[in-house]
Amino acid sequence: MGAELHFELCCWDNNRHTRAFLDLLNHYMADPMGNFPPLDNSGQEKLLADLSAHPTAEVLLMSLNGQYIGMSTFFVNYSTFLLKPYIYIHDVVVHKAQRNQGYGKLMIRELIRLARERNYCKLTLEVRKDNPAAQKVYSNLGFEAGNPEMLFWSKRL
Repeated sequence: MGAELHFELCCWDNNRHTRAFLDLLNHYMADPMGNFPPLDNSGQEKLLADLSAHPTAEVLLMSLNGQYIGMSTFFVNYSTFLLKPYIYIHDVVVHKAQRNQGYGKLMIRELIRLARERNYCKLTLEVRKDNPAAQKVYSNLGFEAGNPEMLFWSKRL
């Protein structure tokens, strides 16, 4: 019997979904690519309350044989130039025990499928300059630097 891969959107009132989301997010945050301290219980509660109340926040969960191995947090945004919604991919997480097996690519393919199904105009994401493995996945799936190339800037408050 082969492996069964399944995708589902997180339901904020489903404890199994939210536990998987939080566990995978904390796993990513503790990773060198996340480089951030994992959320404590109060931080997790706040995040769930904030995201469940956010009108465009969604999480795509990925399970393999019934075990959650990956997730992506994304937000629906709107293109004023293309006059359609689009997906902004914020987090892409694959548990380290399952990395380098193509699951990240499958996650992005599922987000592309979802965006097409919803008739969105594009998907956007940011990727660390020092993460060539992720850049290769995104490039192979048709993502590219904007033309003209854009810089992602931030100002912490």
